Amino acid sequence: MAFGKRKSNDDLDEVTEAATPPADDGEPDGPFDIEDFDDPSLAALARLDLGSVLIPMPEAGQVQVELTETGVPSAVWVVTPNGRFTIAAYAAPKSAGLWREVATELADSLRKDSAAVNIEDGPWGREVVGKASGVVRFIGVDGYRWMIRCVVNGAAETIDALSEEARNALADTVVRRGDTPLPVRTPLAVQLPEPMAAQLRAAAEQAAAAAQQAGERPPPQPVARRSAQGSAMQQLRTITGG
Repeated sequence: MAFGKRKSNDDLDEVTEAATPPADDGEPDGPFDIEDFDDPSLAALARLDLGSVLIPMPEAGQVQVELTETGVPSAVWVVTPNGRFTIAAYAAPKSAGLWREVATELADSLRKDSAAVNIEDGPWGREVVGKASGVVRFIGVDGYRWMIRCVVNGAAETIDALSEEARNALADTVVRRGDTPLPVRTPLAVQLPEPMAAQLRAAAEQAAAAAQQAGERPPPQPVARRSAQGSAMQQLRTITGG
């Protein structure tokens, strides 16, 4: 992986040349910023390019897209035999600390909805775990002007394996923040690769045509879920497909 200049957390204009890699201390090197790469096009190699985030796909992983009511992609889930997880990026301050605030709010939201909540230590710090009929784990990472939130949804018997899959993907994820000023916590836009977007359009057109021939309303699209960004408890309930 080729790295180049990276912005300092203290000074936007200050850059440092890549030096000898630090000794392996057991901590993950990523997620990465797109500006960590000498050639940004290399970041797309072996990763699913979703515009604001580029995510490596686990073996046997498939993609599930959630759409807003207007048909705009709001989330892309990676589905494995153990469950599913999604990695999304948000605008954040230059200094770290946003994830700690968000984690506290997520835990409070789950408790208010009577879910059992644990705060656990992970590779990047605190992780919020909520348990009801299934398990949801929130993993966060503070970066330079961005924050990543990874949501892991699975059954109790597979959540450990699923969480490991999500952490492995998160450690090699790349964030494309862009230079546009944005309010803190604004979700960075998700953009589907054109082949995937074309498949969604084709599936929607086929479903609409079939429904028209049958004189019925178009059925739900099997390749996409319509959803707005919900509360922590709503995300927990999606484990069972609700």
